[in-house]
Order: sequence, then structure tokens, then C-alpha cells
Amino acid sequence: MSRTTFYTATSLDGFIADPDDSLDWLFTRQQESDGPMNYEAFIKNIGAVAMGRTTYEWILQHEGPDITWAYSMPSWVFTHHELPTVEGDIRFTHDDVSTVHAEMVEAAGDKDVWVVGGGDLAGQFADAGLLDDLIVYIAPVFLGAGAPLFPRRQELTLEELAQNGDFACARYTVVPPSGTG
Repeated sequence: MSRTTFYTATSLDGFIADPDDSLDWLFTRQQESDGPMNYEAFIKNIGAVAMGRTTYEWILQHEGPDITWAYSMPSWVFTHHELPTVEGDIRFTHDDVSTVHAEMVEAAGDKDVWVVGGGDLAGQFADAGLLDDLIVYIAPVFLGAGAPLFPRRQELTLEELAQNGDFACARYTVVPPSGTG
């Protein structure tokens, strides 16, 4: 059965991007590519991705005008804005996550769904009882402000804790909201 996971990194004070939507603080940290909870092992089991407008625009801005889409699997971008398109299986939607989730799971086949970003989008999946896991790399830096990791209350159960280079890594199971589990 397909699982839906929010796999991300955060500052120690709970921000996934600084106030300028920059991730420069993240890319200066050391990690082992084959270490605990690493990206390569994670992405091998992903069959569909979901992201918000800000994440999509960040990818386009940082990959340049001749971008080759980073993901080989179908990608849903949740937005209410007209956005530039690039070559790849990218599906723009303004529908509620609960409406789109079944389509994403079907497209993923026997693999999982990854909520790439951001925190509010992951929260929408959790509110609908559709987010199963949170895997977070915690960087040893305080940003003081920015885009919050998860801008709402959410109960979690710690399943795994490890160190990968400079990061503390944690895997949690999401406790579904009352009435959805």
C-alpha cells in the first residue's frame, strides 16, 4: 500500500527556508550520501510527487531556463496561479489535496507519494488524514524567521532517530486527526 511522506529539511528553529525563500543555509551542511535516511534510498521508492507553487518556482529559478525536470515520476503542483511550464510530467491543480490524492496514489503504482514542499501543503495532507510519515533532516542552524516546517499543530510518533553528517534525522508516523483514521 502506498504511503504519503513529507521528506524535508529544517533549521533547528523550525524553518524550511529563510525569509527570502533561500536554502543556502542547507547546502553548506555535510551529509553522507549513503547515510541514514538518505535521499537516494528514499527517492527509489517514490512514484509521484506533490509540491506547492513556491517550491516549483524555486526549482525553476535554481535550475535555470533550460531546466530538465528533476523528477521522472508524475509531479503535481498545487497552485492558484498561472506558472511557466517545463518539459516533464507536471500537472497543475488548484483542487483540494483530498481530491487529487487518489490520482497521485494510482499514478505511484506500488511506490509512495512524496510531499516535496512546503509545510502548509504537507499540513493540508495531514488535515485530510492523508499524510503517513514525516522524515526530517534537522540542520544545526537557527534562521530566526522564514517558511515554517509545519504551520499547524500535529501529533507525531517518533519511529527512528539517527545522525547523518551535520544533520539530526528523524522519522515520524503522523497521528491522523480524529475522525479520519
